[in-house]
Amino acid sequence: MQIIKKTIGFIIILLGTLVVSFAQEDNTKYIDPTIGNVARFLVPTYPTIHLPNQMLRMFPVKKDYISDQVDAFPLQVVTHRSAGIMQMKVSLGEVTNASWQQKMNIDHDLEVVNPWFYSTYLIDDDIRVSFAPGVKSAIYKFEFPTDRKKNILFRGKGEMEGKSNSNNSFALKEKIVYKTRGIFSETRTMYAYVYAELCDENNKPILGAEFNANDQKFSVSFSEKTASKVYLKYAVSYISHEQAKINFEKELKETGFEELVTSGKKAWEKVTNQIQVKGGTEAQKRTFYTALYRTYERMLDVNEYGKYFSGYDGQVHESKRPFYVDDWIWDTYRATHPLRTILNPELQNDMLNSYTLMYEQSGWMPTFPQVHGNHMCMNSYHSASIFIDGYRKGLRDYDIEKAYEGIEKNLIEGTFIPWRQGTPRRPIDDFYHEKGYFPSLKIGEKETEPQMDGFEKRQPVPVTLGISYDFWSLAELAKELGKKEDYKKYAPKGNDYKNLWNSSHRLFIPKDEDGNWLDIDSKRDGGKGYREYYDENNGWTYAWDVPHDIEGLTELLGGKEAAEARLDQLFREPLGMRKNEFYVNGSNSTGMVGQFSMGNEPSFHIPYLYNYFGAPWKTQKRTRFLLDVWFKDNIFGIPGDEDGGGMTAFVVFSSMGLYPVTPGLPFYDITSPVFEETTINLSEGKKLKVIAKGASRTKKYIQKAFINGEEITSPFITHEQIMAGGTLELILDELPNKEWGKNAETPTF
Repeated sequence: MQIIKKTIGFIIILLGTLVVSFAQEDNTKYIDPTIGNVARFLVPTYPTIHLPNQMLRMFPVKKDYISDQVDAFPLQVVTHRSAGIMQMKVSLGEVTNASWQQKMNIDHDLEVVNPWFYSTYLIDDDIRVSFAPGVKSAIYKFEFPTDRKKNILFRGKGEMEGKSNSNNSFALKEKIVYKTRGIFSETRTMYAYVYAELCDENNKPILGAEFNANDQKFSVSFSEKTASKVYLKYAVSYISHEQAKINFEKELKETGFEELVTSGKKAWEKVTNQIQVKGGTEAQKRTFYTALYRTYERMLDVNEYGKYFSGYDGQVHESKRPFYVDDWIWDTYRATHPLRTILNPELQNDMLNSYTLMYEQSGWMPTFPQVHGNHMCMNSYHSASIFIDGYRKGLRDYDIEKAYEGIEKNLIEGTFIPWRQGTPRRPIDDFYHEKGYFPSLKIGEKETEPQMDGFEKRQPVPVTLGISYDFWSLAELAKELGKKEDYKKYAPKGNDYKNLWNSSHRLFIPKDEDGNWLDIDSKRDGGKGYREYYDENNGWTYAWDVPHDIEGLTELLGGKEAAEARLDQLFREPLGMRKNEFYVNGSNSTGMVGQFSMGNEPSFHIPYLYNYFGAPWKTQKRTRFLLDVWFKDNIFGIPGDEDGGGMTAFVVFSSMGLYPVTPGLPFYDITSPVFEETTINLSEGKKLKVIAKGASRTKKYIQKAFINGEEITSPFITHEQIMAGGTLELILDELPNKEWGKNAETPTF
């Protein structure tokens, strides 16, 4: 009887295991980092090999996917999209001057690219190079031909020095210099340190290596008798060589290559399998899960086991809490940060805390926080957005008063000049505070502000719209914190965007300091990137860039019907010139549908505006079309600069049938999901299921909708409803229900 009971128990456990395994598919198989590796026009999306939100990153240094020559394999990528430092080559025979210049030729079909494992074959030299990332460490595996002298060559992008510590270990140090722009420019310096060991496939030291350091170059050579497999195990630190060795001891001392690959895959399984989907095509799953992978490339935790170097004060700080850097807030506040409030609220809390610490350490709330400090880039101070968005979603594990202080300082004491964020207020900013818009130069007038960037120009329309949104964010945060006088003072500034609305053009048009409209062609004028008046996109895109006051924008457009018709026109309005002419100034505006640019961030929320204009069925039509046309599962599958999760968060949200049109308001728009069923595993064991039975390319229009069995007639769902778990069920058909959601009111808070 006892044997029977044990047997039955074993069967029950086995069946339970089988049920779990069948219920949760391993979706890492759908991730393909080569998607988007060839740019439509500008910068490719690189195949970054790393663990989710961790410091150590690598991608081969080459122009893009098409090139079959690798310039180098870096030991570390410091900032998103940079070529990496301590760049490494491998070679055979004697090391000569030509060895340092030689490119490494590959065969694309022999390359393996996963987030947790990379391998390629250097086809001329018969060398296989493989890589596995850790948290602050990594391992390269080299498979050399036998009976040949083998070399590993290191060269710094900046000043680099190397030294051998013993027969099988060595250290590298590279100086990283960053110079800010403008009349308040400063030079920042930091260092990256590496501790490395050379091992064989049994994790035993390889002895007898020949080390050579000379003129910012460092080489390691092995004789013909050395085993063909060589493992380079190393750890990186921004603190010191001693800390690099500590990082090594904690991560790699007893860890081999295959173990690191296995643990890396498990790290990716954890975040990827948090969202389970059913239905959709293989291509849609590849696009979706690769997009999800991209959202974990940034921000990065640079805390090194209890201490971290901060580029914001140049000091080493002790802390048991993560310290996250490397973010481009102009790109990521729109969807990447809101996505994180759902998938990993604790992580987002830590990121908000990191922003707050960066303000305390530097005196300015950053907008493009890099490892070395704030990078002055783009326009506005949209870090305000992630705080009001997080606060209203219950994320408050940081010094909110200090964060408010930093946001307020940016907007009151800082300049609004593009690419100069975090420098003192200028006379042109005094004009904005008094008049409520950022003035344009008159046509043909020479620049009078010495702080203005010669290439980036004034960008008066996006600055005015962006700062209006930032003041709205500040005012809303003041309201949440009970700062009534601040709310009264700052809330009206959220309406400053109206000062540039031109009712004749039905567009936002720049004004000069005398209050006169500029007579411009909003499709083509403004020079490179339209920056004299707009930024990267023309006036047709910025006509919709008021996410905080859609009701006010609707009134400017003449009501819902007129707004709907104008939005239709956006998607159908011709370029008005040949494509080759358009891309002279509009190279950032890619993924075009009429005048709509899928390839640039200010457009992401635009197709969702139909939900506010009484035509949700058109949101469903447009979002499905945009996903299908511009986000393919191939090397051309990203329509613009992806910006480390900035663009792919749109794909993740939209594929699930959701989108955060207004970061700072805790609700999401509903559209037609790609999949028949999406399950998001939330915190505390809760789950949100989005069910859209029969969803397909043609069956995409919502007929009815239910939240936990209760019918809703509004194309919106609150953050609270999502995080409580439950079911959002959408009944779809091939023809639109033009009445569903037509008269819906947006949630109020």
